[in-house]
Amino acid sequence: MIIDIERIPKEGLHIDRDFELESSELIEEEAVLLEPLHAEIDLHKEGDELFIKGKIHTVVSFICSRCLSPFEYLVDSEFDLVYLPEELFEIKEELTDDDLDLFFYVENQINLREIVLEQLNLTFPMKPLCSPDCQGICPICGQVINEGNCRCIRKSTDPRLEKLKTFIKR
Repeated sequence: MIIDIERIPKEGLHIDRDFELESSELIEEEAVLLEPLHAEIDLHKEGDELFIKGKIHTVVSFICSRCLSPFEYLVDSEFDLVYLPEELFEIKEELTDDDLDLFFYVENQINLREIVLEQLNLTFPMKPLCSPDCQGICPICGQVINEGNCRCIRKSTDPRLEKLKTFIKR
């Protein structure tokens, strides 16, 4: 959805709609959108600055990084962005912290679909887990430990650390 910045009225523009995204567009390879991404976005222009404030909501299916079980992840996120015209960007040798918060639009247009997709991808966990206390799978038989203990015998100590046991007082 391309927005022409020159056509945004003085009172601003409110957009409330669903965005149809493909799962292949998500940064997490195993992620699947279970429902359309709903976004509420307010655009307001002051001079050359474009202020974008929004909320996104959807449900995504992930594969747990520990037990490999699918689980649902609720996305309810807000964002607040400021865009400037590309012409105001001056090329610098070194960026400052303030420069990292700047976004730019080109030819008085902005693609809301790309902004919403980026904000969605930023909400994803680095390591998706079905629950914080997920114990994963048994390295021997592959059983999901959360569903019940397996009968495999595992040595819990690393053989390289066996000598350290001699230092423990009994």
